[in-house]
Amino acid sequence: MTSGVMNDSFMTSGGGASDGGAGKFPGSRRSELSVVAVRVRFVVNVEETERVPAKRVLGLAVPALGVLAAEPLYVLVDTAVVGHLDALSLAGLALGGVVLAQVSSQLTFLSYGTTSRTARLHGAGRRADAVREGVQATWLAVFVGLVVLAAGQLLAWPVARVLSGSDEIASAAVSWLRIALFGAPLILVTMAGNGWMRGVQDAAKPLRYVLAGNGISAVLCPVLVYGAGLGLEGSAIANVAAQVISAGLFFAALAREKVGLRPDFKVMRAQLGLGRDLVLRSLAFQACFVSAAAVAARTSTEAVGAHQVVLQLWTFLALVLDSVAIAAQSLVGAALGANAARQARGVASQITGYGLLMGCFLGVLFAALAWVLPHAFTSDPGVLAEIPHAWWFFVALQPIAGVVFALDGVLLGAGDAAFLRNATLGSAALGFLPLIWASLGFGWGLTGIWTGLSLFMVLRLAAVLARWRSGNWAITGATRPA
Repeated sequence: MTSGVMNDSFMTSGGGASDGGAGKFPGSRRSELSVVAVRVRFVVNVEETERVPAKRVLGLAVPALGVLAAEPLYVLVDTAVVGHLDALSLAGLALGGVVLAQVSSQLTFLSYGTTSRTARLHGAGRRADAVREGVQATWLAVFVGLVVLAAGQLLAWPVARVLSGSDEIASAAVSWLRIALFGAPLILVTMAGNGWMRGVQDAAKPLRYVLAGNGISAVLCPVLVYGAGLGLEGSAIANVAAQVISAGLFFAALAREKVGLRPDFKVMRAQLGLGRDLVLRSLAFQACFVSAAAVAARTSTEAVGAHQVVLQLWTFLALVLDSVAIAAQSLVGAALGANAARQARGVASQITGYGLLMGCFLGVLFAALAWVLPHAFTSDPGVLAEIPHAWWFFVALQPIAGVVFALDGVLLGAGDAAFLRNATLGSAALGFLPLIWASLGFGWGLTGIWTGLSLFMVLRLAAVLARWRSGNWAITGATRPA
């Protein structure tokens, strides 16, 4: 059996071997032996073949990139529409959008954690159980989303007031946010849907679902803002409409699977345990990047502008590299669920190589664009003069980021979230945060800030490389022991 056929087994062994195989010939001893033979052949070939076809990786990574890019692209459309109202509306959208974005950025466990747990079950040939994991993640998304909605309605004004420092801007932000928050549970349902569908090796449908929601909303936004005369509130309604459509499609996908839809609080508690580690990890990232923005703002207006330009490029490239990490989550989780530690290690090496190659390519590309691309973002001479202080750090970090993000995906796929939490917290405490605040005290400016980011990435690189080489992450089985 070729490696390509072996990987098809990742997708079909759940329904064919465990559910559909025996059902075709009820009571047949021969069919039972055939099922056993299929399972044995599956495991043997997984162990013998360490790599997967590049086409299989791309089949997961490219749709994942589309999902990751869909939201920023929609935000650009939304910003362009609202930007033609007035400056106050644009400021309100910007502030409200920052607050709402915390919902997805802090609760990534609903997608990444669900992928890990679902992929293991799918690799073990238990597709129905894998989908049930998605059902529980969806229930958890609804419960957590309702809490976010209630808390957001209560805290919208004080949070907006603190962040804006202006009653006028805060009022505009709250008018948008109070409506947009009704989409919070649906945002989380979409994240859970992405998670379980990636876990069962289906990355194409989530892309279609997300594009359907955002595409219809992009058309609806100017109609509501200008045609219906709803202004900024029209933007918020269009935003919720996008979430309703996408979440509705994920709900329908679960219903088509014909598995039990009742909540199982034991499973949800286990998901929250993994979620705790990923939330703490996300908070470490937020502390670092908020600190960096604060120090840049205290350096000079030009410095904060330059930092914003380079940081947005960093964020965009992180999406590109993260798509490979998502493929790693699906493939590594499935291999470990199939008790194929050797296959998981082979995929880890393969994905890490892809990450390094992509990082090197991006580094070379943006080095070549150093004297051109910044002018597309600003014409201010002061900002342009500051950009090189961050730019060359940004370029040099791409190969490192490629490896770090790839191995993050490998370890997330293995369910090794506690290690990633500790590695991120340690790297932030020892590298990023001390240098950021030292750069404020010693006047190091953007050079100090991006030196801190570089040290943060190097420490994370050392940690994930050591973990990868140790092999201690490759714990096999349909579930990972707590």
